[in-house]
Amino acid sequence: MARCDVCFHHCEIPEGQRGFCDARKCVKDAVIPENYGRITGLALDPIEKKPLRRFHPGGMILSAGSYGCNLRCPFCQNHDISWSAEAMDYAEKEETVTPEALANLAVRLKPRGNIGLAFTYNEPLIGWEFVRDTAKLIRQAGLVNVLVTNGTAELPILEELLPHIDAMNIDLKGFTDRYYTQVLGGSLDMVKKFIVQAVKRCHVELTTLIVPRENDSEEEIRALTDWVAGLKNADGQIIGPEIPLHISRFFPRFHMTDRPATDVNCVYRLAEVAREKLKYVYTGNC
Repeated sequence: MARCDVCFHHCEIPEGQRGFCDARKCVKDAVIPENYGRITGLALDPIEKKPLRRFHPGGMILSAGSYGCNLRCPFCQNHDISWSAEAMDYAEKEETVTPEALANLAVRLKPRGNIGLAFTYNEPLIGWEFVRDTAKLIRQAGLVNVLVTNGTAELPILEELLPHIDAMNIDLKGFTDRYYTQVLGGSLDMVKKFIVQAVKRCHVELTTLIVPRENDSEEEIRALTDWVAGLKNADGQIIGPEIPLHISRFFPRFHMTDRPATDVNCVYRLAEVAREKLKYVYTGNC
């Protein structure tokens, strides 16, 4: 039995078993990232797709992901590669990709406009050791590292990664404990603490997916943007109004098919509310 300290779940994992994320396993009384180097998704994407709108706009970035996630969002668009049995089976059959191999690929793609590597698709923080090891090599090659994350990790994990990360897109999926706990299986408090520290050390953009009947009220968006607007940099200066926020449209998928896609006018209306406090607000999936 071993305890995993990556996120708030603090899984007590019996020998040979995996934790809640399905990617960290107890082996000889130690928790290891079983998904280390197990790639389930690989593509060269526009940086805006991450989404990042104010970090190297117009650039391309190599995107890589594995399997495993420490949330259970019922509308997950990447469930087939993030925490499905099929993804785990696929990853186990493929050769392990070393940090060196992934970094070399990123370098070879420079002539096609590649600026670096984005850790994305599943939740990269649960395999933070692979992120750290690869990100060091990416930096040595003169390229940049991007982390696309739900922000659900303890601060010591963030501290391990921050010296090597240039930009993040962090999901701030809503702004109520009920939504995070009962719908997503997460912790709003943990995400807020993660964001507070991340904005002090790297470029951060936030994403909020608007789900009908869950987080689509003006009151919630106002509370969310009031909090973001008060965020400070490492010198204590308020930088929140300059932090980009992406407000995205929900589509029914996976386990959440009991409601229609978010009305486009709702997304635009909430974006206007967000602009009361934030300078850079973008709408997505509209």
